[in-house]
Amino acid sequence: MKSDERGIDPVESGGGCGESPAAAESLGVNVYFYKYVAVIISGALAGLGGAFLVEDAGHYREGQTGGRGYIGLASMIFGNWRPGGLLSGAGLFGYTDALRLRSGTTSVHALLLGIAVILLAFAVYRFLKGSRVQAGTAVGVAVLLLLVYFLTDEIPGDFTGMTPYLTTLVVLAFAAQRLRMPKADGLRYRKGSAG
Repeated sequence: MKSDERGIDPVESGGGCGESPAAAESLGVNVYFYKYVAVIISGALAGLGGAFLVEDAGHYREGQTGGRGYIGLASMIFGNWRPGGLLSGAGLFGYTDALRLRSGTTSVHALLLGIAVILLAFAVYRFLKGSRVQAGTAVGVAVLLLLVYFLTDEIPGDFTGMTPYLTTLVVLAFAAQRLRMPKADGLRYRKGSAG
């Protein structure tokens, strides 16, 4: 693998094949190789996930994935197309899905308290940064969640099923301002187009 004049490997320094495949090719990187490897690995992981779902249930049935593909896509976007971020997004969304599957209504009820505490800490942070509107909104939502927590014993089962999807939407709504997909994502690349 060739490095540029600063000694930086274009693939290891942020994915030259996704940001600028022409620049990566000009440094001697085999762009097609990395693109094929990425597609093969992602396809193999998707196949393993599908095989696990079928093995876990004992047979295949329609709608078995239950919207988990959407959550996987949201994890990638939340992770800003980076492996570490993808892992944290998948962990967060998987955690809320596991709460739903385990003890359901009581687990999601306890999650309300955790979210309220996190929102209060976020409100203090935003208040100290000078953003009074965001701080006030966070306090308002936290107070609402605390009221629901203290006035109820458990969350209704219908709302428990929505927990992973609602978490996904809320997290993406707050994180969307800092997210940016790779520049060459979805663009066709032809070998030798670097010039």
